[in-house]
Amino acid sequence: MNAPFMIRLTAPEEISEVIALAEATGLFEPEQIESLAQTIHQYFNCTTESRDLWLTCYSDKPVGIAYVAPERMTEGTWNLYLIAVHPNQQQKGYGKSLLQHVEKTLSDRGERILLVETSGTEDFEYVRRFYRKNGFEEEARIREFYASGIDKIVFRKVLPLSKNL
Repeated sequence: MNAPFMIRLTAPEEISEVIALAEATGLFEPEQIESLAQTIHQYFNCTTESRDLWLTCYSDKPVGIAYVAPERMTEGTWNLYLIAVHPNQQQKGYGKSLLQHVEKTLSDRGERILLVETSGTEDFEYVRRFYRKNGFEEEARIREFYASGIDKIVFRKVLPLSKNL
């Protein structure tokens, strides 16, 4: 990484930058971007307590984002719904740092498992390689989940017990 950076909770005034960053990756279809925008707006406009986490990796501007939420009806299982680094900032360690921050935050809270799902297409191989390099194991494959010929692959990582508990 060239410039100093920090990872912090996403601020409401960053919503448009966060959505633009996710869109710039090219990993999401327009309807997925719209769903993401609705989710983050609901998060910031919600009057009820939410355990979801939106995190921003910030240099001089947002360079990466992550969204993680608990899996309903489980104890300590969370889903990483989004982790993205702007294409101009990839291969600099931001994604790894963001993922490690998510894992440490959840571990410090006593959470047990982090799941992430991704596409089984060839153009997502670099995404799957990223998760494998960071200690995730392929847990399941659901054939033709997204569309005909496009599998969903679920990765799983057991979070370490925090020394802070």
